[in-house]
Amino acid sequence: MWTDKQRGIRVSQQELLCKNACGYYGNPVWQGFCSKCWREKARPAAASRQDERPSSDGTPLTFSKFEEKKSTEKGRRINTMRRLFWGSPSPPKPQESSERHANVLKPYQSLEPGDFTGFLKILKSPSSQRLQSRCTAFLNTMEAYHDLPLQKQSDLVQDFFQSFAEYFSSFPEAQVTRIMEHVEKLIMTRLHKWVFCHDSCDDEQKDLALQRRIRSLNWITPQMLSVPFPDKKTAVTGDPFLSAITAIIEMDAKRAPQDKLACVSKCSQHVFEALSTSNSEPANADDFLSALVYVVLKANPPRLHSNMQYVIRFGLPHSLMAGESGYYFTNLSCAVAFIEKLDGPALNLSPAEFDGYMLRQRAPSEGKRQQVAGDAQHLLVELKGRQEKLDQGMDALNVQLQDWVKAVHSQLDEATAQLALVQKEVAAQGELSQVSSSSSHNASPQEDDKDESVLVLVDQRAGTQDTDC
Repeated sequence: MWTDKQRGIRVSQQELLCKNACGYYGNPVWQGFCSKCWREKARPAAASRQDERPSSDGTPLTFSKFEEKKSTEKGRRINTMRRLFWGSPSPPKPQESSERHANVLKPYQSLEPGDFTGFLKILKSPSSQRLQSRCTAFLNTMEAYHDLPLQKQSDLVQDFFQSFAEYFSSFPEAQVTRIMEHVEKLIMTRLHKWVFCHDSCDDEQKDLALQRRIRSLNWITPQMLSVPFPDKKTAVTGDPFLSAITAIIEMDAKRAPQDKLACVSKCSQHVFEALSTSNSEPANADDFLSALVYVVLKANPPRLHSNMQYVIRFGLPHSLMAGESGYYFTNLSCAVAFIEKLDGPALNLSPAEFDGYMLRQRAPSEGKRQQVAGDAQHLLVELKGRQEKLDQGMDALNVQLQDWVKAVHSQLDEATAQLALVQKEVAAQGELSQVSSSSSHNASPQEDDKDESVLVLVDQRAGTQDTDC
């Protein structure tokens, strides 16, 4: 079914790990290091560049001045973080008692995964007022100094996450991770408009360049990437990777880094599902990466570079260094790097063929065209059959509907006739009751007159007897 040529994308599990051999996933953006090793490597380099600058009077720094400046820089960094976290250069003097600290932490122990609304309710409670004040002070400070260089803002956010996590040091690691995911969502949802695609970086230009690059490669077929695709015997409608394409496009609409990572994970899971339906054998890493490259080429996600950089700069380190999300994001970074450096040999094409495709002087081969046309014809025949079945079902449903309407009309006529009979019976009973009441009323005055005449006769007789006497 598939070509015997060597696949253009081969990445082993070892190549995805950090170059520092720390066991975490590396990333091409960090030159193969994980986020932790990259920050440890980048910060001393930045500090050395600052220390190598000459003094204001043009004389080189002596060793003592070098040490003094180094300690001053370190103290300034600590004071900046304390000011952002506590609202002042020094920690608050009143220390929290162990009992009060336990009472503050108790509601967070029952926090369910993904219950962001519950986290906000706990954070707004009176017992968590101190933690809420820290978050509010940090957000206000970051919004006030949103003109800082983006890397500086990234360092401040990561330092805040680390300081906030130390407050829950008595919790298990999994529980701390769960809480920090809520903290990240709270902080970065507010800071998204200030730090995403910042003016101090060239993310927007790189987004446009990557989109143009992907658009220029829209001629690439799944067969060129050796992506397993369903054969004619497999019943499938449309592109099996459509769900994955939709998921990766949705990433741009999210604000929190973990939500963007969730879109990447969802896309990757859909890729594995599509591969499982396309091939009888389990999908391997090469198939997955090839399919992910195809998905990115078909989707051309908006602001892909900016979204990935946003996750790298402001996401929680553990989400990128290990776990399922870290593996999927590392593969996405490899897919983007592969697209940026894609050439003819990677697609089993000669340089002349590759240039011809890029210049629109060539198109996919006639055999592939015929195969695509045959697949389209097969799909049209299948759709026509389904349409015929749908029409038959609609006709049957229309007949059933007409029969039902007739039955309702007959029942309605029968009910109307019964109602008329009942009304006649009620009217007849009303007339009878009226006649009986009138007859009884006429009989009562006659009896009264009769009684009065009897009384008159009795009185007359009594008067006659008195006269005789």
